[in-house]
Amino acid sequence: MCAFIALLCLGGFARADDATAWDPSSWHEIETKYIFGFTTGSGIGIEGEKEFTIDSIGRFGKRDGHYAATETKYEYEFTPSQFVQIEFGALGSTHNIGGVTDLDNRNAAGFAGGFAEFRYLALERTSSNPLSITLAFEPNVRLIDETSGEQVHNYEFETAVNADLELLRNRLYAGFDLLYEPEITLTATGDTVREATLGGSAALSLRIVPDVLVGGEVWYLRHYDSATLSAFTGDAIMLGPALYVQFTPKMFMIAAWNTQVWGREIGNSLPLNLSEFQRQRARLKFAWEF
Repeated sequence: MCAFIALLCLGGFARADDATAWDPSSWHEIETKYIFGFTTGSGIGIEGEKEFTIDSIGRFGKRDGHYAATETKYEYEFTPSQFVQIEFGALGSTHNIGGVTDLDNRNAAGFAGGFAEFRYLALERTSSNPLSITLAFEPNVRLIDETSGEQVHNYEFETAVNADLELLRNRLYAGFDLLYEPEITLTATGDTVREATLGGSAALSLRIVPDVLVGGEVWYLRHYDSATLSAFTGDAIMLGPALYVQFTPKMFMIAAWNTQVWGREIGNSLPLNLSEFQRQRARLKFAWEF
């Protein structure tokens, strides 16, 4: 579907009569926040801008059985100043699980909680400086566990550094993320589970026409059974493509897909890490600015 959309955009652009449209120096500036897939760029939008998004992430595949889980953010975003962006919204989730070791069979959908995000532009891109850096903090409150679908009280505090580099003016961008994500979960049986994810990513995105970018990214993720990173349990490498399409000046779409190409679980000699992570993940996001 995403490839078909991109071809339609390319076809329409190819029929344009304006010969200068193929010159990247004449292309409009693009916000880099969403152009890298799962990697988040540094862009925070224009002061006074508002946005509504539907952002779905699906996770698929465990060691055995069948496993599919999604989490969707219904998000309102606004930029009160040129250096600050604030987001908040609700979470919805679905789980379709059968025959997976250590997970109960489940086929359910429901309201999963809420979240907020605060972003600060620490280093702004200029004509003499192609690098831009944003600091982000995202607290989440979940009533449904992301992996198992069980009813819980989960508190997650994602902290990230989002950076991107303009390699070719208006044409080629590199993105880099650093992630630290501690969380506390209170289960229905009264247990308290503390864990954390630490990771980083690198991505490239090429602007093939003014409103379409294609690229790829790689993620390295580590899981710990403590917020202080003192109990390492395994790691994984995820790799995959990304697509960004701007339909109108106020509406755009992001699609991305990652597969686990390497992983290890402490105490398990089998390939890949399918205990803390998934075999595949996909993202589809639609946004409307106003």
